[in-house]
Amino acid sequence: MTIMQMFNFPRRGALVAAALCACCALALSAQAQVQKLDRVVAVVDDDVVMASELQQRMNTITQQIAAQNVQAPPIDILRRQVLEQLIIERLQLQMGARAGVTIPEEELDQAIARVQQNMNVSPAEFQQKLEADGISNNAFRQQIRQEMIIRRVEQGSVARRIQITDQDINNFLRSKEGEFWKSPQYQLGHILIPVGSSAPAEEVAAARAKADEVYEKATKGEDFRALAISNSAGQNALQGGDLGWRKTVELPTLFSDALDGVKVGETTKPFRSDAGFHLLKIHEQRGATEQVVEQTKVRHILVKTSAIRDDDAAYKLLVDLRSKIEAGELKFEDAAKENSEDIGTMLQGGDLGWSNPGQFVPEFTQAMDNTPVGEITMPFRSQFGWHILQVEGRRQQDMTDQYIRNQAANLLRNRRYEEELQNWRQEIRDQAYVEIKLPELQDPSQSASDDAKGTSERQ
Repeated sequence: MTIMQMFNFPRRGALVAAALCACCALALSAQAQVQKLDRVVAVVDDDVVMASELQQRMNTITQQIAAQNVQAPPIDILRRQVLEQLIIERLQLQMGARAGVTIPEEELDQAIARVQQNMNVSPAEFQQKLEADGISNNAFRQQIRQEMIIRRVEQGSVARRIQITDQDINNFLRSKEGEFWKSPQYQLGHILIPVGSSAPAEEVAAARAKADEVYEKATKGEDFRALAISNSAGQNALQGGDLGWRKTVELPTLFSDALDGVKVGETTKPFRSDAGFHLLKIHEQRGATEQVVEQTKVRHILVKTSAIRDDDAAYKLLVDLRSKIEAGELKFEDAAKENSEDIGTMLQGGDLGWSNPGQFVPEFTQAMDNTPVGEITMPFRSQFGWHILQVEGRRQQDMTDQYIRNQAANLLRNRRYEEELQNWRQEIRDQAYVEIKLPELQDPSQSASDDAKGTSERQ
């Protein structure tokens, strides 16, 4: 397997698009770089696609398909699909250039380091693999840079097209699918003490007594699985009563009701069905759980540096304000109204309200977390300028509902992303000037549109 085949980017579309993305954008080989005879196969707005690029991409795609033991489409269809992918990439790179999208060297280095980590090779071994595949280090860095630009352009363009409303979230959470999605999964143990629904009272009492005895043993720490093997009449008794992982919506209502309020490691009290008395134990839980976070109420004063105020001056101003506030000569909120340069909070006396973990930049978060309630920090710097802050309170807040809604919104957004991505690609393709130079490479579904646009632009 080559470097190209091992570097996999997110899926880009149907048919052979999975293979297209797996090979990376614009793969170059030593053979392609030294090829002397070349020609233009497509004009794409202000750029072109060369025959050597098309052939190199074709080589990589066919190798990828062969490695996956997937039947390739006819060569003429595959060649047109590959060319269309190259055309879309050209358009995306042009959009990125116009928007000033760049990839810093540090970010590029991190991406390549992740490739090496995923391949479990050292930088030297990675370089050897590149050379074995006939790829120069500079060419590889350039192709990864371009792929990252393409991905960034896609994400920025498509994200703006997707709007998830509160009603969308409500509709999903109320649906059967939503109920199933948000319900937690439990790894359950089950014990059944059998007694028929029409059994005499003394048999029912005896079964109840046995169920209570088993419950007492379970709550005192005896191994639930051993108790199931020795006491249960359930079909999973010999497996320690193991029911596997189950969502509550997959369980009988009687079981799900009994589990209400039961925590991991706890056993339900015995409850009866027509088959007898049941006990359930939650061994483990995964999925939707209670999300309790610590919120902090804080005020702050922001002082920015400028041509007339350097770092020392900003620091000294905040030290002076802090001293006056602690001496009782000035209230924090009044100092913020008169001195803070945070236009979003200055009129509210620097009040940032109750904040959740991770809401602020790291420097601000660290200062806030290390400050006791009622105290004021020494001046510290962030990307926005110099700050002092006062912690006014802390509380534990149940954010479970908001967490579930946020997760649901992400799910709905991801579902729409692929569809909107394909729509957006088709739109930029339709709006572009594209001229296919070789008739055998023209896609019948695009050729009429391209011809019409070409005629219009020449008039």
